[in-house]
Amino acid sequence: MSHTIEPLSDNLIKISVIVPKEKVLAAMHVAADELSRVMNIPGFRPGAASYDVVKQRVGEMKILEEAAEELIRASLAAALIEEDLDIVGAPHFTMDIMIPGEDLAYSAEIALMPKVKKLADYTKLSIEKKPTEPTQDIIETAKNDLARMQTKETRATAGKKLAHGDKAVVNLTMKKEGVVLEGGESQNHGVYTHEPHYIDGFVTQILGLAEGEEKTFSLKFPKDHYQKHLANTDIDFTVRLNEIFTIETPDVDDEFAKRLGFDNAGMLEEKLKENLAAESVVEEVRRQERECLDLLAQKSEFDVIPDVLVNQEIERMLRELEHSVGENGMELKDYLKSVGKTVAETKLDFTPTALTRVKVALLIREIGKKENIDVSAAAVDAELDVIADRLGEDSEHRQRVYEPEYRDFVESQMRNRAVVDHIMKVMVK
Repeated sequence: MSHTIEPLSDNLIKISVIVPKEKVLAAMHVAADELSRVMNIPGFRPGAASYDVVKQRVGEMKILEEAAEELIRASLAAALIEEDLDIVGAPHFTMDIMIPGEDLAYSAEIALMPKVKKLADYTKLSIEKKPTEPTQDIIETAKNDLARMQTKETRATAGKKLAHGDKAVVNLTMKKEGVVLEGGESQNHGVYTHEPHYIDGFVTQILGLAEGEEKTFSLKFPKDHYQKHLANTDIDFTVRLNEIFTIETPDVDDEFAKRLGFDNAGMLEEKLKENLAAESVVEEVRRQERECLDLLAQKSEFDVIPDVLVNQEIERMLRELEHSVGENGMELKDYLKSVGKTVAETKLDFTPTALTRVKVALLIREIGKKENIDVSAAAVDAELDVIADRLGEDSEHRQRVYEPEYRDFVESQMRNRAVVDHIMKVMVK
């Protein structure tokens, strides 16, 4: 077998391969044996028909077509290994010669894995640590959140006017130039008048209404509203107040703390502080990791990144989004509708982040090689045991944990984690 390589453009090559006719003929005999096993050839047991009989039955070109797939796979793999080429995506093949009795010749256009042209000196880059101790304001917010979870709603007495702090149950219609907005109608919608996240002025407009009253008014949507066609636009609201509930929120005192299993309010606050600090540490580590890798990607130089890599990352991000919204009981299409985005627009929004993620993956790989960072077989074995134990003895998936493909995946993840830990140890000051 022989091959030649022709550069086409940045990170794109054309590799031309010739498989000698002797190897082609040998592969055709193997293919004919396989065909004889799966075909019904009168007078012959499966696999017993000779090459000539199979050729007469299906034609020599059919045998060559069956043989070509394995010949191409094996010969291309051999060429890539010999040239030490790391490819991205699926090659685009062109058959140049495919005639029984002749050499097999084909070419393949292949995108190469881009390289880090210049790795930034991360020993001279740094990220500053931020404090993880929760402030008193954060602690008070957490206490208030706990108290709100214990609130009591009581139906208001007849004749009461809606006041700040009450809950209103309303029928709501929103229109633009007389046309109801998509998703702009809601029945028995709960409005908590003490919460800040409504359109500016909405709560003020409905305060003072009594049950059964209706009011129409106009408000301007925020300039930064996620639905760009509605941003900074006057919208007409029609609100009918159906019910009023008074809200009773308990004080976070000793009695409240005891209902939650603590001796007093001080112990409750200490536990909140402990939990908030633990959460803050986790978030701070994530921030440090993200900023270290983003800074390193900004300061390093790369070959041209093939579209196929970016598109693969965009698809991965879309799957992550789908999984995330699914955990909240929503389908992706419904979520996108709620934020006024199409799948195409979402993918476009993902592009800059996807490009950075590709660069980060290249950096992790490069630094792992440069620093000779690896994980031992014993460490991988131990991690696989932990995963298997988590699944339980009776799990049908337990055995798959120890299969070579999954082991390679876990080993790769552990190696990447070790590289990231090394980067953070150097860069976080």
